[in-house]
Amino acid sequence: MLHDRLLVQSDEEAGERRSSGGIVIPATAALGARRLSWSKVVSTGPQARAVQVGDRVLFDPEDKAEVEVHGEVYVVMRERDVHAVASERLEGGSTGLYL
Repeated sequence: MLHDRLLVQSDEEAGERRSSGGIVIPATAALGARRLSWSKVVSTGPQARAVQVGDRVLFDPEDKAEVEVHGEVYVVMRERDVHAVASERLEGGSTGLYL
């Protein structure tokens, strides 16, 4: 990866959802508002500062560029397109600056 680019892999469980009443909502269902997606970071460019490999990032799936590598589908994005970072490396049990 070059510059501040990130290579992320979408979560498989992000497809179907269940409403509080137990109704299954398919991933293709259109919602009134745009829905952000969580993905796992697979690779980062050398200038990515707030994101590391293994973090989960929240981003807008409508602004994505997909690429297929060895049969797996990944998303390439810039670090500035990330809305939030969920990380295990934060100390003290606090959420830190990014989430």
